[in-house]
Amino acid sequence: MQGLAVVLFPIALMLFALVMERVENRLRKLLEPDPEVQQYLDRATNAEVSDLTKLGLPAAAARPRRTRPAKGLDVAQAS
Repeated sequence: MQGLAVVLFPIALMLFALVMERVENRLRKLLEPDPEVQQYLDRATNAEVSDLTKLGLPAAAARPRRTRPAKGLDVAQAS
């Protein structure tokens, strides 16, 4: 009986790893941002990112956007 467990454990572990890889790939596809969302985040100011975290994406996107000339800084560098 112990010999059977020694043989089945690696097989069960490999099956578990394959299933988890499939789950990870599906989740990665679901969580990948849409191009519109990515474009919004690329151009957002610190205030807009703050609104996004407080209100959520639909409410933040509906707010009037202040246009200003790009200074070559992204949000990560500006903060």
